[in-house]
Amino acid sequence: MNPALQCPGVALTAAELIGLRAVALNARSEPVLAALPGGFATRRKGHGQEVADIREYVDGDDIRHLDRGTTARTGQLHVRQFQEERDRVTLLVADFRPAMHWGLGRAFRSVAAAEVLSLVGWRLVEEGARVGLLAVVPGDPVVVPARGRTRGMLRVIGGLVRAHQQSLEHAASRTGADASLVGALRRADRLCPPGSEILIASGFDGEGQDLTEQLNALDRRRHTRLIMVSDADPARLPAGGYPVRTSDGRRLRLMLGQGTAPTPSHEETVAGRRALRIDAAEPVAKTAQRVAGAFAGGIL
Repeated sequence: MNPALQCPGVALTAAELIGLRAVALNARSEPVLAALPGGFATRRKGHGQEVADIREYVDGDDIRHLDRGTTARTGQLHVRQFQEERDRVTLLVADFRPAMHWGLGRAFRSVAAAEVLSLVGWRLVEEGARVGLLAVVPGDPVVVPARGRTRGMLRVIGGLVRAHQQSLEHAASRTGADASLVGALRRADRLCPPGSEILIASGFDGEGQDLTEQLNALDRRRHTRLIMVSDADPARLPAGGYPVRTSDGRRLRLMLGQGTAPTPSHEETVAGRRALRIDAAEPVAKTAQRVAGAFAGGIL
């Protein structure tokens, strides 16, 4: 094992991601009632699969909801009313492509992506939701089916650690083909049910119009949310020439560290959508506060 891949900020460990549970929960704002399991004192009628009530048919009711048994017994048309579906499922999408293995400050962008998804995941399972994972790595994505409670989140963390290590080893060996974020997102349509959420943490490098079209396709039956993981601004570096290897193998020297870095915005536009911007150089506690504020304020 290459020792360089085990350095803090480069390697991803389960212990660190499990420890983020306390950070995520301590950063919560005041609780707000939402359409989550346990948030209602009584059953609510809506579009689900569990029957909430049976009543007589009135003009305008959907005849597809006729209850044959009650109609036959009473001789009057009766329809079923269904309990509102309150099961919240969120698919966490982690971009671990080689372009994410880059960092000028505290950690690689890939590590920061795993951290922010873990922060969100711990919040969701605490509120009764189920979380799954789709990790974009060279070759086939790493998939963890959606599960609830602490056990479900631990499975997601195991998938994050396994996928990140796999991607680091690929980047170090420079073997095999790179992955496509858009290609991986096409599988998301089969991994989470209609009405669920898809939360994507990525640098969104080089996807272009294909990403817009894929997000539009997912949005027809699901709700996509974006977290853009950026890196420390190059202007923070000492001025000088820095060698860079491009994805096609070319070697370049970039002049970085010139001028003063502008104050970054915490909201970006990606594929025509608002995205929460996370800086990989920031402490995890600050990222947790930003995530808590984003969920409370509706940025995501």
